[in-house]
Amino acid sequence: MSDNGVVVRPATAADLDGVVACSSALFAEDAGRRDPSLDVNWPREHGPAHFTAALGDPARLVMVADDGGRIVGHMTGSISGPTSMRPVPVATLGSIYVQPAYRGQKIGSRLVAEFRTWAGGGGAQYAGVTAYAGNEAAIRFYQRNGFATRSVVLETAL
Repeated sequence: MSDNGVVVRPATAADLDGVVACSSALFAEDAGRRDPSLDVNWPREHGPAHFTAALGDPARLVMVADDGGRIVGHMTGSISGPTSMRPVPVATLGSIYVQPAYRGQKIGSRLVAEFRTWAGGGGAQYAGVTAYAGNEAAIRFYQRNGFATRSVVLETAL
């Protein structure tokens, strides 16, 4: 799928540096500001192995937004279940990031649409995503793309 020259497609091993760079930017921009318990170096230290494993796993998805060979965004997802507690397969959108210069061009919505198609094709009956409560822009984005609040997680530092 292409729009404004940006192609949204499944990631390959050749895209790993770009996926790690996008994941690192996401951690710095989002979690780094909102979650002091998160290791913002995780993408650089563990991302290559994590994303490589995901590329070979049919229950996981890694997509990229490619602008002429430059990775300008990524999205990850997974399908789990069924389990005895939740007897239907469920998809989780794990992460999504589009570089700031490319925002507002519907690239994120295209990534979400690919996730939804993949998840439905994989048998998932529900899909979920987690966003920080303080990231109002992300919450609005997910709501525009069909997600609704189902639960709220409350935490406290100990």
